[in-house]
Amino acid sequence: MKVILLKELRGKGGEGDVIDVAPGFANNYLLTQGYAIKATKGALRQLEERRNNIAKREEVRIADANKLVESLGGKTVKVIAQVGEEGQLFGSVTAPNIADAIMADLGIEIDRRRVELGKPIKTAGLHVVDVSIYRDIKAKVNVLVGSEADLNEPAAEEALAEEAAEEAAEAVAEAAELIEEVDPEESVVVVVGESNE
Repeated sequence: MKVILLKELRGKGGEGDVIDVAPGFANNYLLTQGYAIKATKGALRQLEERRNNIAKREEVRIADANKLVESLGGKTVKVIAQVGEEGQLFGSVTAPNIADAIMADLGIEIDRRRVELGKPIKTAGLHVVDVSIYRDIKAKVNVLVGSEADLNEPAAEEALAEEAAEEAAEAVAEAAELIEEVDPEESVVVVVGESNE
């Protein structure tokens, strides 16, 4: 069933886009929630007349999204959690926790569904999380997870950032050692390419 979107629908399109969806999804959700209208001949004709206004609103939305990326991008928020042995959390940090931390630390309200976490965070330390602002515009936010005592220390942020940098440096050093251990005379070269069949 073809519908015209009246506002952004994540993963489907934005205002003024004509999309094809399942009739049940259209009738039970999009039409009833005000996300879309049926794509009739009259509605399509009206859409063509409104294209200029829609384009102007889209430019404003993109400009606002880019401003939000500037104010969010690279900033660090703190999430207090109970930390057990070896940095493992009792429980986990989820998208709503991160959205609340962004509001508390930065004063910016973010819909929890826009926090692209994937899996919940289960270890203390510094984690980089993507926040979808509008369509393909995303911001990266640093999430510092730890106990209240650890996060209230003035040098906690720098210490955790240094720890993350040290772990990355160790991983690079290990990879370099593995490369040095390979004997070029005993190594096998595998060529991957198209077959002649």
